[in-house]
Amino acid sequence: MAIMSTQPTRSLETFPNPHPQRDFEIRFECPEFTCLCPKTGQPDFATFRIRYRPDELCVELKSFKLYLWSFRDEGHFHEAVTGTILEDLVAAMAPRQLVVEGDFMVRGGIHTTVEMSHEG
Repeated sequence: MAIMSTQPTRSLETFPNPHPQRDFEIRFECPEFTCLCPKTGQPDFATFRIRYRPDELCVELKSFKLYLWSFRDEGHFHEAVTGTILEDLVAAMAPRQLVVEGDFMVRGGIHTTVEMSHEG
């Protein structure tokens, strides 16, 4: 088994789905996401909720944690970063179905939730 990095990275690792013949859903919640507001440079905080039905591959969760960490010092609009996460997960796993929800904390008096989906 390869030793995994402990530094932020955009690399997503996968592993073979142990039950590819079954249709099932995997869910996880990541309440510590941060990036920067592209307009002000101030931090944005969000909870990301991921739901997917795997096909042949599943995402390895430590690599996903390090992937999310890689956004910390970058400026992103909520819609853009949610879409990037969806697209990168689709490219890494080619799931049967995927929903990515970014639930962003209040900024400027506005609470934002962005949900994007993919059907394989």
